[in-house]
Amino acid sequence: MAPISFFTVFFFFLLPFLSFSLPLETSNLLIQTCNATTYYDFCVASLSSSPRASTAADATALTGIAIDLGIANATNTSSFASSLSKAARSPSLASLLAACADKYARAAEALGSSRDALKEGNYDYASVHASSAAEYPDVCRVLFQRSKGQAAAAYPAELARREDALKRLCAVALDIISLLS
Repeated sequence: MAPISFFTVFFFFLLPFLSFSLPLETSNLLIQTCNATTYYDFCVASLSSSPRASTAADATALTGIAIDLGIANATNTSSFASSLSKAARSPSLASLLAACADKYARAAEALGSSRDALKEGNYDYASVHASSAAEYPDVCRVLFQRSKGQAAAAYPAELARREDALKRLCAVALDIISLLS
């Protein structure tokens, strides 16, 4: 058996560690940026879940990631509420869920406008649109709270979980936008 060369040891054992150290600058950017947000742990976890985070050059790129994650959340939640609406046993519940699906679709549209404004460097409009996107899920919850009598329905737990995630993503985006302005 041939002896193991220094180069082989370096290549197979040390090189992987060096490659992991390259994105530390981006990790530091993410950590420093998330440190300025209301939901630090949520910010780090959600932004880190995107492959784009490792190549983000600045806080604007991280804001774009938060907004895109919010768009995905709102779009998926709109589809989820729509499917619940179609499967609902009562017309009143179906109507509530259809309204929720519409509100989440509007939240996705508002976040799309926020992303466009961010790309143009118009941070005030980016903030306004992200803020309105965070408010749309409230309408859904209020509709459920106001339902009465036989039409009264419990707010679905999965919808509540998705609402919380969207609001946090919007808050993260808003916090980072405030750093940019």
